[in-house]
Amino acid sequence: MPRYAFLGPSGTFSEEALLTLGVENLEPVSCTTIEEVFEAVERGLADAGVVPIENSIEGSVPATLDGLAFGNTQLEIQGELVLDIHFCLAVAPGTSLADVTSISAHPQASGQCRRWLERNLPGRPVVAANSNADAVQTAVATPGVAALGPKLAAEMYGAEILVPVVEDYAGNQTRFVVIGRGLCARTGNDKTSLALFMKKDRPGTLHMILSEFVYAQVNLTKIQSRPTKRQLGDYMFFIDLEGHVDDQSVSTALDCLRLKLREVKVLGSYPRA
Repeated sequence: MPRYAFLGPSGTFSEEALLTLGVENLEPVSCTTIEEVFEAVERGLADAGVVPIENSIEGSVPATLDGLAFGNTQLEIQGELVLDIHFCLAVAPGTSLADVTSISAHPQASGQCRRWLERNLPGRPVVAANSNADAVQTAVATPGVAALGPKLAAEMYGAEILVPVVEDYAGNQTRFVVIGRGLCARTGNDKTSLALFMKKDRPGTLHMILSEFVYAQVNLTKIQSRPTKRQLGDYMFFIDLEGHVDDQSVSTALDCLRLKLREVKVLGSYPRA
């Protein structure tokens, strides 16, 4: 029976993404944080893990990017899926909107509902929760606290839904990735994720990186910089591209970059969602 770690407890979008995978007879392993999901897979307590990596409103999920790029982890992305995300405002039964004194929410959730909160609950402090389901549990147990969470979690933990839809944009989606050990075989419809580390900061480095992909005719779907955690002003790049590392064009571009950069880390080559 395959064991899959996810950001818990039950009722989170991560669990919904896990169940969407369609893996037969899987055993869910609930974790308190994204970092614990990585640790569970790394230590062999789970065969794979499901973590959010990017949201259409808030952008990338730093904890997932850091878990893949930094440290000595041997885990790689083995698949991806995209989930429609809808938040409700959940409270303990009998609580009205006027009774709400604070909001419990995961930082990604509060970011995706920021405008709604400013318009409808101005001045109420937002207290960070480890997960959306944790936020709902807190709201049910604490008078005056409202939670941003999935409808599933509200129903599961006995919360009352005050407002059924509170996200700022109707097209809200989150991309989740499956992390595990080993590089996936080429399918012909793949995506590759990279972490690129420079030898030193110098003019034209980004241009040089992009030029290698241009020459190899590789299409990039995402690029962003992130601190290396060494010192202020020291950055690296995350890149997503179309194709598999075994494709000749991708392989050529990466071989050229390895001659010019401190490290080219393949975070995974996997089937596109």
